[in-house]
Amino acid sequence: MVDILSLVPNASGVALAQWLEERGEPAYRARQILPRLWQRPVGSWDDATELPAALRRALAGALPLRRLSLSTRQVSQDGTEKFLWDLGDGEAVESVLIPEGKRRTLCISSQVGCALGCVFCATGRMGFRRNLSVAEIVCQVREVMLLDVALKPTNVVFMGMGEPLLNWEAVDGALTILNHADGVAIGARHITVSTVGILPSLAKLAQRPEQFRLALSLHAPTPELRHALMPIEKKYALPAVMEALARFRRRVTLEYVLIEGKNDALEQADQLAQLARPLGALVNLLPLHPGGAPDLSPSPRARMIAFERRLRRHGVEAVLRRSRGLDISAACGQLRVELEARRKVRHRLRRVAIGEDIDPGPPQYPGPDPREPRRAAGVQDFDRHARPGAPGPGHGERGAAPAVSAAGGERRGAGDQYPMSAFQKSTVSRGSGQRPSITRAMRRAATCFRIASRSWGTRAASERRSS
Repeated sequence: MVDILSLVPNASGVALAQWLEERGEPAYRARQILPRLWQRPVGSWDDATELPAALRRALAGALPLRRLSLSTRQVSQDGTEKFLWDLGDGEAVESVLIPEGKRRTLCISSQVGCALGCVFCATGRMGFRRNLSVAEIVCQVREVMLLDVALKPTNVVFMGMGEPLLNWEAVDGALTILNHADGVAIGARHITVSTVGILPSLAKLAQRPEQFRLALSLHAPTPELRHALMPIEKKYALPAVMEALARFRRRVTLEYVLIEGKNDALEQADQLAQLARPLGALVNLLPLHPGGAPDLSPSPRARMIAFERRLRRHGVEAVLRRSRGLDISAACGQLRVELEARRKVRHRLRRVAIGEDIDPGPPQYPGPDPREPRRAAGVQDFDRHARPGAPGPGHGERGAAPAVSAAGGERRGAGDQYPMSAFQKSTVSRGSGQRPSITRAMRRAATCFRIASRSWGTRAASERRSS
């Protein structure tokens, strides 16, 4: 079998013509089949009803059409749509469709995860899993067209999960398919490759004759600050990257995410202008999406406007973008990270429900046990082993220890009520005699769930600040 969707249009045309000739099919069949790959795509060969049934069955066996399974689809109030594609091997990647007037920009992924570890990116927290193939990259566009032909993107940007130039061989083929007249047929100037500055692959991109756009993920005007935000600075230093951009024959865009207290000072705007002005570069100022890094905050709106005006005062063309999809998981890698965290929580809770012992054992402390002051004061531990003389609320004197029933539950007297959390109360009130390892595991699972859901509160707080 041949993965025909991984072949560039010229190669797929040759392979198809050879296969048809071996079957004794007329040559005009190729002109019927090829448009069904990219121009008028079909989900399966059975949908190409202009072809004979026997030929459709033969195509399904010899030249199957790769599909990406839509795992999750989110639609924002501003029209932004987020897609999570299942790759069939347990991995998943994201795409984001951003409509704006007549323009529909699709942000696509080139890798599963990312090895670069930028502090403001959710994908970087995943780590690197694997590269995508040519078909897996371009089929993100194809699958959107299969959902609704009216959603066909007018622009494509390689700004999703992964670093495109670390997967250059596949991205190179994907660029050809996206741009070719017999492929998706999107103009080269409407296709943008975003990179942190992988110099060897950047030189290869510069050698291509098409006028593909290039965007550099800069995010800091000095090598020291960039290294703090983007560890790749250690390998590809900012001066070398800027020198490579100066040799690039096309206009470059500098991407700059504004992070409160990190890179949004007016002095840093002056430094950024010194980098952008010699290149004649466009500076895209991007508010930090709160879902990408829950521990960081986007710059206040007033500061972002002042930053943009400072750049323009230096003669640099700068555009302050607005965050899209704040009410959905639209940040790069955010949806994948959130769903993966929730799956881990559900898996852990299932293990707890069936009584599987997942307790790692008693905690080990390098010094004195921090719980000892509580024990000395007679405070009851979570595992319901009573400490004699624990004080009750509203009582200055020490109370008596509660009695323990045969079923493992507690019978507390009127003056023997201990300060407990809601989770402790619900566990103790059952009196089920569960092992302490189970209750501790449930506490850990609840903590994991709170961490996984924290970005929702951060996103809401960002909306309130921006309004």
